[in-house]
Amino acid sequence: MTDGSRVTDVLIAGAGPTGLMLACELRLAGVDVAVVDRLAERSGESRAGGMHARTMEVLDQRGVLDRFLAAGVPRRIGHFSGLWLDFDHLATRYPQPLMILQSATEQVLAQWALELGVRVRWSSEVTGIRQDAAGVEAALDTPGAPRRTLRARYLVGCDGGRSAVRRLAGIGFPGTPATLTALLGDVELQEPPAEPVFMQRSAQGDFSVIPFGPDWYRVITVQYDRVAGRGEPATYEQLRESLLRTAGTDFGMHSPRWVSRFGDAARQAERYREGRVLLAGDAAHVHYPAGGQGMNTGMQDAVNLGWKLASVVRGRAPQTLLDSYHAERYPVAERVLHNTRAQTALSRPGPQADALRDVFARLIGFEDVNAYLGGMISALDVRYAVGCKHPLAGRRVPDADLKTADGETRVVELLRGARPVLLDLRGSTAVAAAAGGWSDRVDLVEARCDDGPWAVPGAEPIPAPAALLIRPDGHVAWAADAIPDTSALHTALTTWFGPPAPGPTQSAPSTPAG
Repeated sequence: MTDGSRVTDVLIAGAGPTGLMLACELRLAGVDVAVVDRLAERSGESRAGGMHARTMEVLDQRGVLDRFLAAGVPRRIGHFSGLWLDFDHLATRYPQPLMILQSATEQVLAQWALELGVRVRWSSEVTGIRQDAAGVEAALDTPGAPRRTLRARYLVGCDGGRSAVRRLAGIGFPGTPATLTALLGDVELQEPPAEPVFMQRSAQGDFSVIPFGPDWYRVITVQYDRVAGRGEPATYEQLRESLLRTAGTDFGMHSPRWVSRFGDAARQAERYREGRVLLAGDAAHVHYPAGGQGMNTGMQDAVNLGWKLASVVRGRAPQTLLDSYHAERYPVAERVLHNTRAQTALSRPGPQADALRDVFARLIGFEDVNAYLGGMISALDVRYAVGCKHPLAGRRVPDADLKTADGETRVVELLRGARPVLLDLRGSTAVAAAAGGWSDRVDLVEARCDDGPWAVPGAEPIPAPAALLIRPDGHVAWAADAIPDTSALHTALTTWFGPPAPGPTQSAPSTPAG
């Protein structure tokens, strides 16, 4: 970086889970990153409290999942609007959600980012942006200090639901307004319930009392058809009064650690990219936290965006690759907004909702319904349109056991370096020859797979293919069941990872760094 108007490859606004995950992905790819946050320091607040299977899988792909497992506890807490789902049969090594506070997730991510050379600049709020053909200049304001600027090739707003980056980029945020008020507090209880309480419904709303430690509990109350003013503070006394109304007792609540308020407003950015400015996480989508999908969706946004942005910055792919970020992730968040609206409708008090919940609870008892909802909430069933007709194409790759010349391994272990992998399960010389022009950016691995058909959420079991091309985010870009027509593989390699490098007897058009 330079002094004065400092320069970096990518500027990330927001040091929450999405911003930190994106910073780590970019650093793994060798991209220079600067992270800024308007807060003076990490708040320690923990709105999110769980991690789903797909997020755990992508962390396993990078070899850091054990750090998060050590900071959390797997629990059978999968649900749809408080109606319990059976996640045991999800086709993953990590079917049960991990109860881990957002503050713990941020601490682990921050340490990983630090190891990769990422530093967070606190008390640095983005207050202005100016784009040109080569990059973005961001104005940064720090209380008590002169305004400074930082120039980057790209700016990514991971700065929350009230994103300054989104506003400054002129990106609309349409959606539906809040219809309820929820209060959340981490407190101690003198007379806690004998068992955890989750979404206990009453005529006045619903409440939850969830143990998160030996001495403290997370208490949540929801009041429907009451919307708090935007500037109205959330207080401990309000939480206590709300709990008395909905539960009939305050369980001897005392010693609050913090209290917060949220609603069910559901909004989504009109587009995730405006030139050299991109959005991820809550800056791109907000919704009621039903099912615990928000933080997970944001971290998966980051994993989808990271390798694409790195490829463009390093000059290996054209800027048009970034358009696939919106094309792939917008529908995912759109579905999250849709299902959280449905969960809110199911949780409302009254005889109509009671009848609906009774019918829905019976439907969940059917294996296909449970599998559909489990795949959706966990995000294991996400499938992108990648231009290949194979049944595996676009899906996250199953974590099959493999045997290589170097010993036994798993598919996800091949993705530790955040690089694409061309996995050859038949030892075809044609596969290796076709990928020769991409050897500088795609890892060719020859292996054998003794498994039977691969279990895939949202589909019937799929026989292991002869070869498959796996993107750095763990989704399959191309697959074939027999010795392939390498023209389709060549197309997939070019589409996702840019043109081949020039060889001794070939030339390829250069792609200027984005």
